[in-house]
This record gives sequence, structure tokens and C-alpha cells, in this order.
Amino acid sequence: MTTYLIVGNGVAGNSAAETIRKVDPAGKILIFSREKYHFYYTPALPEYLGGVKQVKDFIIHDALWYEKNRIELFLGTEIAQIDSQKKIALTPKGAKFSYDQLLLACGGKSFVPPIPGASSPGVFTLRTVEDADAIRKKLQGASKAVVIGGGLLGLEAGNGLRKAGLEVSVVEFFPRLLPRQTDVVGAALLQRQMEEMGFHFYLGKKTQEIAPALGGLRVILEGGPELFAHLVLISAGVRPELTLARALNLAVDKGIKVDDHMLTGLKGVYAAGDLVEHRGRFYGIWPASMEQGRVAGANMAGQERTYAGTVPSNSLKVVGIDLLAAGELDAEGKMESVTVKDEARKVYRKLVLKDHCIVGAMLLGDTRGKDEIQRAIQSKKDVSPWEKDLANEKFDFSKLK
Repeated sequence: MTTYLIVGNGVAGNSAAETIRKVDPAGKILIFSREKYHFYYTPALPEYLGGVKQVKDFIIHDALWYEKNRIELFLGTEIAQIDSQKKIALTPKGAKFSYDQLLLACGGKSFVPPIPGASSPGVFTLRTVEDADAIRKKLQGASKAVVIGGGLLGLEAGNGLRKAGLEVSVVEFFPRLLPRQTDVVGAALLQRQMEEMGFHFYLGKKTQEIAPALGGLRVILEGGPELFAHLVLISAGVRPELTLARALNLAVDKGIKVDDHMLTGLKGVYAAGDLVEHRGRFYGIWPASMEQGRVAGANMAGQERTYAGTVPSNSLKVVGIDLLAAGELDAEGKMESVTVKDEARKVYRKLVLKDHCIVGAMLLGDTRGKDEIQRAIQSKKDVSPWEKDLANEKFDFSKLK
């Protein structure tokens, strides 16, 4: 009987375990997690911040699921050391677990830029339920928040704080919101909508320092102004958790380097999720982690499967605003594109074309056809018969299937 040991109970680890169980009904599966919660949907954390959801509302796999799939789950248990020669994993307390196949799915950790004062009380990041709980405690008596970072998580977390009753200011180094998911036109329209919701934006601004203030904090921006906040949330991206990888001397650049089977440089050691780099690319998105986990799990259990990459796709979950960004967005406007803009309806649709294929899409305010468009991007479907009709409001996107 094969023993599979998975470090990390996130989407990659759970997808791998689910796949392993399908391929190998008899194998022994062990999952270790630093957290005390069962597998949950991390993109729901901003809604938890805002009091819209409770943890039970976004648990994906509860205790019964692990029991049903005969998976041994060790919550609040860290793997501190791995002996890849003897195939033994150790916890900080010295407990030993042997394995035949190992998956590193430890995920990532919030990146905190070297801003003076970033470690001050009242400054937070948001990656786990525990992070959200710490922020929620600080909400009592708070009325002003500053979010450093105008990316997806920053805006969604900011909206959670807004729902909790706080006035929210967002500081972004880039001159537009969602620099990875928008172009200039789409970002400007999105900004106006969010300002109407009560957000304040400071774009093209670098945070110089976070300093103490009477009753809170001062966020000092280079060239001014200074912003007062009862709490500060830093949302500056994710960095891979590479402690175990480095201890195992695995090849690391943007993340752990893996091949198309999600195999690292060590035999029997796989990696998937927010800590890996595949073909020179680090994804850091849920769909990629899920597929990587499935591929890793299948190969660990002896069923060959390859990973060819994931088309980047993100949706903004701010209430009242629908936004989908997928593939190549061509923010510089160097490629051919089909666009529709209707400021009155707060709609902006852009499909980026290359060699008669849709290679990217930004759909703001009207996400009609999003599933078919994403499939067309993934499959590199020739859309030349319909190129002139893609901007038509009545176009039937089912034709792209």
C-alpha cells in the first residue's frame, strides 16, 4: 500500500488528494495543515471581513469529507523537516511520518514591502481566517482604513472593510487600479464606479512610512499627503512558501521549479499551487492551483498526466460590479482588439485578437459570454467567421463552442 503525504490543506493539496483517491482507492493519504480550519475558499475572506459570511459558509471540505475519502487530516500541525533519503517527515514536536510519495502544497504568504513601520500594531495582511480574525478584532471602534495595494485582493478586502462600516482609502503605486487585469479605459471606468461606492484612491503613489498617530496610524505617502487610519491593510501580492523547498535543496527561482508532471528535482517529491514555477511562470491563482494539484495527484498515484499551463483569469467580487479579466489584456494597445464602451451603462468590453484567435478579454459591467470566451482563449479557437460580430450586443457566444 502506497502512503501519500501532502504538506498543505489548500486547493492544490485537496485537489491532489481527491485525485489520488480516485486513482488509488487503497492508498494511505496524510494531509498536514498549519491552520485549525478545514479546507476553505480563501477568496471569500473579504466577505468574512465584512460580516457577510461566516467561516462555515465557505468551508469546502468538512470533516465528513475527509472521513468519507479516508484521508487523515492533521490540523494545526506543521511539517518542519523532511528527510528525502529516508522518506520521513517530522513535526516540530518530533513526531515522524513515513511516506512513499510527497507533495509540497504549502501555498504562499503575503508579501510585505520594506516600508518603515509595516510591522506596527494595527498593520495587517489578509491570507488566512486567522488574519481576518485579527482584523475583525481591530474593527471595533475603527472608522478609517487604508489599503496599500490596488490589486484584486486589495479592492475586495477594502470592500469588506467598507461593508463593516469603515471609510476606505486605497494607495496604489501603479497609476491605475488592477494593473494586471485592466487597461487605462477599463481602469478609469472601474475607479469611477468604486468612488461612487465611497472609496478614495491615491494612484501613482508610493508609501514612504507608516507612523504612529494619536488614536491610530499615519500613512505617509511620498510627495504627500498623509492619511490617517485606525488600521492599515497591506495587499502587495503573494510570495511562495519555500522553507521546506530550500531545506531540500530543490531548484527555486520564482517558485519551486516543476516539470509538466509537477515533479521537482527529487524523485517522489512533487509540488503544486502557489509555491511553484512551471515553464518559467508563477500563477498564484486558484484555477491554476486546482489543476496543478490534480495533475500532481494523478502522477503520484501512477496515472500519467501533464500540465500545460492555465490561462490567467480573475473575477472581481465587489458587490454591484462585475469584472472578468482573462488572458492577454494588451494594456498598451499594440494588438488588434474589439471594444465596446457604454459609460451610461458602466460597461466596457474588450476582446484582444491575434491570428484570428481571442487571446484575452476584459469584461466590465457586462460579462455576457464569459465562459465561451474563456474556453475560446484556452483552445485557441479560430474566430475569423465572427470577428466583425463580436462587438454586437446580440451576438450569440455559444457559436464559439
